[in-house]
Amino acid sequence: METLAALGQGFAVALTPFNLFWATVGVTLGTAVGVLPGIGPALTVALLLPVTFNLDPTAAFIMFAGIYYGAMYGGSTTSILLNTPGESATIVTALEGNLMARKGRGGPALATAAIGSFVAGTIATLALTFIAPLMVQVALRFSPAAYFALMVLAFTTVTAVLGSSLSRGLASLFFGLALGLVGIDTQSGQARFTLGIPELLDGIDVIVVVVGLFAVGEALYVASRYRYEPEEITPVKGSIWMSLEDWARSWKGWLRGTALGFPFGTLPAGGAEIPTFLSYMVEKRLAKRPEEFGQGAIEGVAGPEAANNAAAAGVLVPLLALGLPTSATAAILLAAFQQFGLQPGPLLFATQPDLVWGLIASLYIGNVMLLLLNLPLIGLWVKVLTIPRPQLYAGILVFATLGAYTLNNNIVDLILLYLIGVIGFGMRVLGVPVAPCVIGLILGPLAEAQFRRALSISQGDWTVFFTDPLSAAFLIIAAVALLGPFVWRWWGHQRQVTSP
Repeated sequence: METLAALGQGFAVALTPFNLFWATVGVTLGTAVGVLPGIGPALTVALLLPVTFNLDPTAAFIMFAGIYYGAMYGGSTTSILLNTPGESATIVTALEGNLMARKGRGGPALATAAIGSFVAGTIATLALTFIAPLMVQVALRFSPAAYFALMVLAFTTVTAVLGSSLSRGLASLFFGLALGLVGIDTQSGQARFTLGIPELLDGIDVIVVVVGLFAVGEALYVASRYRYEPEEITPVKGSIWMSLEDWARSWKGWLRGTALGFPFGTLPAGGAEIPTFLSYMVEKRLAKRPEEFGQGAIEGVAGPEAANNAAAAGVLVPLLALGLPTSATAAILLAAFQQFGLQPGPLLFATQPDLVWGLIASLYIGNVMLLLLNLPLIGLWVKVLTIPRPQLYAGILVFATLGAYTLNNNIVDLILLYLIGVIGFGMRVLGVPVAPCVIGLILGPLAEAQFRRALSISQGDWTVFFTDPLSAAFLIIAAVALLGPFVWRWWGHQRQVTSP
């Protein structure tokens, strides 16, 4: 009952005209950036962080949530009509969706993606409403040692799951951790890694790093490949509405995709990639017409799109309840909380109930807005794809430069912005994932603080990390995530050697 009362209060906050306006701005902008290839919610939220500095925090986060959900909806348009997934989570949608579009069934493909996103988003938000408060009760029992171990688990799982190799993920993570060390040591008061530059005494601003990696790095990468990646937009033909047969073939996929996506979203580095692939395989196995897969099966769009959006809601559970980001966008949302002087975690529900429950309530409202926005305006979103990339990314660079400079009004931030942007471009070229770097930068100082606090309480006894049951469990899971792939490959090699 307490949860329902809190949610009711959240709706009272979210339904004010001011917050409804920002929710509308968020879902519209989110859909637009989801449609444009390569411009995901992480980049958009990063660009808007400096702009929203003076905005009311509740309104800002309602807008950010709208952008996040909207980009999940809009990403299917690019995958289906352009065969170019805007994010890794929509790769599976392109497999069957683009084939449907080439056969003149782009409308039903876009419709099942939009309705599936609405169904999954609503069910997953219900789960978020009731699971997050329970997780808060558990988190309140965490000791500093357990919190540190949980952050180590987040580091290792994000590094192991994201990217094409563990070594590249670790390189990205350690780069982010190194950036997080710049500034003044909170215990000794000594300057660390500032190179004698006074502007670095307060550390490197998270927003500068995020905008550099995502906006500048992405713009440079797109510019380097512009002449070699021609785009072919498949026009929407015929009716955009689904037939009764399409409904009958889709609704079970929506529910199964939701059931797969939400739990994965709540896990550190669970992400949306794994459940979307799993959903595709489940739909293919359970389909009455499996021969249609690979030729444009509507189930292959319905299930993965539902899994994608359910995972997006699941990501908010550890972010709000534990202060742990499990994706690049969640890491940037964590940076946004810190920009407003807030720290997500169990105490946030007690200290900022209007913000937390207003945000959760806005997800229900945003889902309805997105359904109303996406189905009738499919033709409009298709036209967004015709914006020339040179003009689009030139505008992004200008916006990123102005945003970074206005943070502290100093030239050092601009130099850092473009230095980190060049590094971000190199990471894209080499296939190094960006998310571990952002998570390392944000969680690194927090992990250091919890580590020192645990040692202080235990009077320097480092065994506290292994005698605390929760801490020991998290560290064991982290070790398995980090060493498991090596052990598995070694075991497979040994079996090959010993087999006759």
